[in-house]
Amino acid sequence: QVQLVESGGGSVQAGGSLTLSCVISPYMNDGCMGWFRQDPGKEREGVAGISSVNVVGYSESVKGRFTISKASAKNTMYLIMHNLTLEDTARYYCAARSAYCYRAPLDRDEYDYWGQGTQVTVSS
Repeated sequence: QVQLVESGGGSVQAGGSLTLSCVISPYMNDGCMGWFRQDPGKEREGVAGISSVNVVGYSESVKGRFTISKASAKNTMYLIMHNLTLEDTARYYCAARSAYCYRAPLDRDEYDYWGQGTQVTVSS
C-alpha cells in the first residue's frame, strides 16, 4: 500500500519561509510527483511538480518563490517556500503516480496517490 506523509506546515508571517516534506513509501523511482494546495471552498490547485527525469514545473502564482525537489535516497520530496503571502494560506498535499512522466502535470486527475495534507497559514 502506497503511503504519502506530509510534514513541515505551520504558521508564518508574510514574507517568511517554510519547507514542506513528503515521505513516500514505497518510493516511486520512475514516477512523477507534485504538490497541491486547497483552501476551503476552492478547487485543489497544483503548485509544483517534478517529473521522472527531474524536470520541474510551477504554477504562475508561485514561480520564483517555491522550489520543488526530491531526495530519492530518503524517499522524500520537498517544497521550499519563500516570500510567503496571505494568498499562500491553504492545506498543502503531496501527490504521486508510479507512471513515467517527462513533465510533471499540475492536474490533480493525473495523480493516483495522495497524502493527508499539512496546513500552511500565513499572517500579516
